Order: sequence, then structure tokens, then C-alpha cells
Amino acid sequence: MCFVIGIDVGGSTTKIVGISEEGVQKPLFVRAADPVASLFGALGKYTYDNGIPLDAIEKIVLTGVGSAYIRQPLYGIPTAKADEFLADGLGATYHTELTETIVVSMGTGTSLVRVSKDGIQHIGGIGIGGGTIMGLSNLLLKTSDIREIIELAQRGNLSNIDLQIQDITTAPLEGLPLDATASNFGKVRGAVSLEDTALGILNMVLQCIGKSAILSALNTPIRDFVLIGNLTRLPQCKEVFPILEKMFGVRFLIPKYAEYRTAVGAALAFTLGYPVQEVTPED
Repeated sequence: MCFVIGIDVGGSTTKIVGISEEGVQKPLFVRAADPVASLFGALGKYTYDNGIPLDAIEKIVLTGVGSAYIRQPLYGIPTAKADEFLADGLGATYHTELTETIVVSMGTGTSLVRVSKDGIQHIGGIGIGGGTIMGLSNLLLKTSDIREIIELAQRGNLSNIDLQIQDITTAPLEGLPLDATASNFGKVRGAVSLEDTALGILNMVLQCIGKSAILSALNTPIRDFVLIGNLTRLPQCKEVFPILEKMFGVRFLIPKYAEYRTAVGAALAFTLGYPVQEVTPED
């Protein structure tokens, strides 16, 4: 069996997948202190855990900000780099049957990539994402442990944090139910619990991402959005995005292996014949 390995190299985390004629093979996530260590750790562990000999790898395709540190082929295997936004688009729509959508890549910040019959185009982004959650949690909760943040949030009550439509009027506004958010954190006037604060942070970040995606599709026929990246693993996604779907008449899809879809797209860029930048040995 022949493999194409796709690797999404972040600042300190790396996601890796292998694609063969049988499809995506057991994605892997590795965290390390620097991108090069993370990359080599991921590749070594992935090939070992899956029993993949190096001579069975046809190509390694890198993407992500950390790929800039790689200037020679890995282990002598032909290595290339794919544009990250191209990888987002290809990976997000893999096995979805969507031909027109906006890909919402939720990482440290959030990027928006439009996929259409005319191609794949980066249309913008916002500086709100996982980095926002970590920063605000450090500031307000005194922790950056995402598991602790999630556990706190699951015991929180949004009505103690967010100002809702029902707090400022007795009648719903057109298109806005009474429990819709009027102002994130708008009800805070004094001390609030850590649980309520944690939920307020996660809700605010996910709402901002979802509404930014919807606004990016104004004056287009697009009503489908594909969510990828680490934040798709937050259980609060199952609460926030269905509410936005109902309010705005759109659909948010979180595909299988959502957090690995950029790595999947890197491998697909090569297998589907898109231009990739070959990594050649340094002199």
C-alpha cells in the first residue's frame, strides 16, 4: 500500500494523516515545544504506530505556519509544501459533496475560505479563536487548561453573564428570539462565578466566529459552512451553532476528523494535482 502523508505544522502542535487508496488512515495529533520537534515527533510516531515503512510513503506534503522551518526533505522522502488556504478548502470539503461553501478554520484565530466552482479563495478572517480563549481564561480564570475550562463552562449559566433580548424588551424582535444575545458579558456588574465566566468566554468566541462566517456570505447564495480546526472539539459547539442555524437559516457542518482537515487537504493537494512547492535539499 502506498501513502501520501499530509502534515499541518502549527507553532507547537502538529496534525498528521496518511491517505491511501483506502482513504484517511488514523489521524494523529502531537504537541511539542517547537514546530520542528513537533513535526518529527508526529511523523515518527505515526509511521511506527501504523506500521508504515518509509519506502511505502510516496510523498510528504506540509502546510501550516510551522512548515516554513522545513528546508529539506524529511528522511529522504520527496517532500513538498501546500498553500494552507488551499489545504483548508480541499480538506474541509473532502467527502462532503459540497461544491459551494465557506470553510471556517477555527485555530488560534479564525480564517474564512470560500470554495466555489471558480476555485478556492481566502476571503479573510478574524483574530478571535483558541488564542482568545486561552488569553481570556488566563486573565479571568487563572488557567489555560482547556479541559478545566470546558468542565467549568459545563456548570455555568449564560443568563448570569450575557445580556439577552429578554433583558431589555418584553417582545421579541424580528428574527431574534427573546433568549438571543444582545451583548456578550453585558450583564456583568460585579463578581461572577468561574463557571459562568468560562461559559461566557466559550460562548462569545463561538458566537463571534459563527456570525462572522454568516456575514462573510452576505450577497452570495452560500448557506453551508464547514467548521474545521481544534475548536470543533468543544462540546459547546453543539449548543451555539444550532441556535445560529435556526436564527439565520444556515447550516454548519462539522465533518469527521474536523481538526485534521487541513492536513487531509495538504495530502489531497498533491494527489489531486494542485501546484505544490517542492522542498529541495539545501547545499
